[in-house]
Amino acid sequence: MDEERDLVVFEDDAGNQMTMEVLDYLAYEGKEYALLTEYVEDDNDGNEDEPVEVFIMEVVPVGEDQEEFVPIDDALAEKLLKIFESKDFDDEALEDDE
Repeated sequence: MDEERDLVVFEDDAGNQMTMEVLDYLAYEGKEYALLTEYVEDDNDGNEDEPVEVFIMEVVPVGEDQEEFVPIDDALAEKLLKIFESKDFDDEALEDDE
């Protein structure tokens, strides 16, 4: 089964592109944040047990149909990561109760 992925392409100052996958969104104190990880096209490389590096960015609307992903400071990122983690835990707990 092929799920549609929410992919975002970032470009650094040198013109290098990096594709990131949005794993989840979170509204916090009136702002929206995204939990992202580097997109890997083929997940069947045998590295499922390796830790995945995640990034949290603020999602800022730009125009009517576009949004910009803006880096946030480390302290806020740590706080939001804990919220994302507890949200995942709560979702799993709810599924087990059903």
